[in-house]
Amino acid sequence: MQRTKDCIISLIAPIRSLSMELSRLSGFEEIKCSVRNVFPPPRVTWSTEPPTFHSLQPLTRKQLEGSGLYEVDSRLRTLGQKDLIYICTATSPYSDESWSASYRHRGEGDLRGSEGKDLTLPCFAPSYLNSQTLSWTFSNSDAPKHILTYSVQSGEAVSSQEWAGHVELDGLRVQFGDGSVRLMDPEEEHHTGMYSCVFSTQRSTHTETIEVTISGTDPSYWWVVGLIVAILVVAVVIMLVYLKIRGNCVTLDVYVDFVSVIFATQYCTHKGQNIKPHYYLFETHFTNSPC
Repeated sequence: MQRTKDCIISLIAPIRSLSMELSRLSGFEEIKCSVRNVFPPPRVTWSTEPPTFHSLQPLTRKQLEGSGLYEVDSRLRTLGQKDLIYICTATSPYSDESWSASYRHRGEGDLRGSEGKDLTLPCFAPSYLNSQTLSWTFSNSDAPKHILTYSVQSGEAVSSQEWAGHVELDGLRVQFGDGSVRLMDPEEEHHTGMYSCVFSTQRSTHTETIEVTISGTDPSYWWVVGLIVAILVVAVVIMLVYLKIRGNCVTLDVYVDFVSVIFATQYCTHKGQNIKPHYYLFETHFTNSPC
């Protein structure tokens, strides 16, 4: 007698990664959270840190590929609040396994600097994330460029050759969630753009982006001020000589107003005898003094 047994085989393709990216469409920002090559499709939820009273309305799409595995995309329009962290969590329906990705954008044009002056680029991990690695990238009109990667386990930071002399990271601070870097000797042409930092663990990532604008050195106009002062001094000398020849007692006040400071010079002559000039310095106004 031949016996038969029924077997139930459960096919599970677990989550291997969870990606998050930001896009700008028609004047608003949208965050996309994506999972690839999974079965069954995970449940995707959104939250914010700190919590907000606004209702989050993500649009989630699940698509079955020819391989029999699912591709899941969930899109969420941002609320327009600065420094708000958006958290996407993907959870498998057959286990407690979950992956999370969070994102914070600090706003447009929120950090400005000048050429040649060091600038600190802030990056902080959420309190609930104990990161293992930190990476920085830069992009303007081209594809993102790798700046550096830091491993908490090894305590070493590896910078790309292009950025080796322009960024500095304090590895000790990274262990406490501070991944800020110092941008050294920045240049307007090469260092204006979008900077991204990513804290990573085995099943979680946190991304922060910040737009940086580096301005060129302003041209100096001190030579113009010096020229004006020189012309005024020459005019004063000519006037004093003229008054001395006439032998009159005259009070001559000369005002040069620059940066809310007025310089006044008074010179008196009486009967051909010079009286020592007096110089007055006032912050608001000058009052004539008698000879």
